[in-house]
Amino acid sequence: MTDHPKTIAIYVDADACPVKPEIYRVAERHRLRVFVVANSFMAVPREPWIERVIVSDGFDAADNWIAERVSRGSIVITSDIPLADRCIKAGADVIGSTGKPFTEASIGMALATRDMMEDLRAMGAASGGPKPFSPKDRSAFLQALDLAIQRLKRAGLAG
Repeated sequence: MTDHPKTIAIYVDADACPVKPEIYRVAERHRLRVFVVANSFMAVPREPWIERVIVSDGFDAADNWIAERVSRGSIVITSDIPLADRCIKAGADVIGSTGKPFTEASIGMALATRDMMEDLRAMGAASGGPKPFSPKDRSAFLQALDLAIQRLKRAGLAG
């Protein structure tokens, strides 16, 4: 019996993801499976390697679906910091839509910053929200996704 290498799969926290077309393009080039997870119907290309997953609209339903299935070899695309934390703990690679990877080293600070911003908003401090998504962000994302895939393939995971 041969031990097949684990295959790389991409999990997309899709509700507010601005880089879905880029994910599909990179996944097709590398022949990777993509799970597009959302709380409501979302159009996705009709490809056998793309699976649309519609979860209930319960609190954190999409996050829970993703976090319960990822492991080493999974790449998660999300801007949700608590989800990123759960996925890192499960062994997944996690990339924000602006191309910023979440790592064990950076997730603690990201959680602390998120909590501080939540507290400031709760106290009524003005918050401008995130910067608009830019072409530079899109380019950084593509580079980060490709880098994560190459690193996993070098580690012996299959595309």
